[in-house]
Amino acid sequence: MALINSISGIRGTIGGRPGEGLSPVDIVNFASTYGMWLKSKTPEGPLCAVIGRDSRISGSIVSSLVVSTLRSMGIDIIDAGLSTTPTIEISVIDMSAEGGIIITASHNPRNWNALKLLNEKGEFLTSEEVCEMQKFSDPADFVFVSSEKTGTYTEKDDLLDRHIEKILELPLVDIEAIRAANFSIVVDGINSSGGIAVPQLLSALGVKKIREVYCEPDGIFQHNPEPLPENLTHLSSEVGKSDASLGIAVDPDVDRLAIISEDGDAFGEEYTLVAVADYVLSQGKGNTVSNLSSTQALAEVTEKYGGKHYYSAVGEVNVVEAMKAHKAVIGGEGNGGVIYPELHYGRDALVGIALFLSKLAISGLSCSRLRKTYPDYYISKNKIELSRDVDTRQIIDMIAGKYSKQQLDRTDGLKIWFDREWVHLRASNTEPVIRIYAESDGTVKADHIAEKIKVDISEILKGY
Repeated sequence: MALINSISGIRGTIGGRPGEGLSPVDIVNFASTYGMWLKSKTPEGPLCAVIGRDSRISGSIVSSLVVSTLRSMGIDIIDAGLSTTPTIEISVIDMSAEGGIIITASHNPRNWNALKLLNEKGEFLTSEEVCEMQKFSDPADFVFVSSEKTGTYTEKDDLLDRHIEKILELPLVDIEAIRAANFSIVVDGINSSGGIAVPQLLSALGVKKIREVYCEPDGIFQHNPEPLPENLTHLSSEVGKSDASLGIAVDPDVDRLAIISEDGDAFGEEYTLVAVADYVLSQGKGNTVSNLSSTQALAEVTEKYGGKHYYSAVGEVNVVEAMKAHKAVIGGEGNGGVIYPELHYGRDALVGIALFLSKLAISGLSCSRLRKTYPDYYISKNKIELSRDVDTRQIIDMIAGKYSKQQLDRTDGLKIWFDREWVHLRASNTEPVIRIYAESDGTVKADHIAEKIKVDISEILKGY
């Protein structure tokens, strides 16, 4: 069993004792803490929160607990039911709500679930807001209302429709070009919300040929839900068999986007954002932001159009803060997370699809040919496990000392630049692990850089 508290909320495996897994007790306590925080910000009321969930089997139970808890605190609820993370984020603003909760464990396996918390902007809580909320975590301080003051409950089944309408209204979404391109698209919805949302969006964009794979939202994930190439072999096969233009895969809550080219090869999760940014920047100069573990190809594309690229610490909330600070017109994370502030400040696979298809249609290229127009980089992802008596951050500091003559970035762990290659080291917050990401213009080179850092760490440990 596992239970993890993080800046974006609480997540864990379903079942077990309180504090060991995501039990009903933990859910009620966490929802109560969030409710108390909302009430502290607007003590005079009234208060409203938007709730939505992905298709996990445990979702309806978790949602019932969350809804009942918040209503018991006098908070009105708008329940979107089966929905997507970006839809709830947008709906918090549209419904003039004070907050929202998405019940999803994102790319985690189906036996996990989570509560992702939003503020009144429809954005994940900042670290400062999390600290404020934690002041209300003692159950002895929870305050519930009398029966006549309980919050109202309203089901809204049109929030996804509104989300898609907003995407269609974006000036850079070229519906006519997409319709004229006559795309044939295979969709892998991982049997969750994307199985509904993605085909609906594609139809609205004028795509006539849509083949659905794993699009029944029953929560029975047919493969590992993280949209990585090794988990999308069936989609790759279906694209080839059906002679499709491309394949589209999303994670269970539809905030990450992966593309499969017409030849069955992965477009590359890092390059989803690169392609979308290329299109956005081609329509108007601007700055971009991605996290420190994302490909440098985005920086090169940004500079080509005369903009500046900035790096942030890993985590959506950190990317969003940097995007606001640097007035970025597009940004996100190299895991297929596209953030387009013209719509909202959150990773959104649906707007990513609309912008990607617009770029593809206007270019007249196939997916594989479009991919070849971008710089070729490869990221090697590794980790090294240490004993619990080792201070992982001290090890990273010692690596920084060893490479002090190189360009270093200490924003989030340690990033070391070697001309057009880099390595990024981050210590896990929950286990004695150092994650090592390295990028170069070849897989062998990227693996070599990562292995060199592993050897350096091993040498340090000998004298630790």
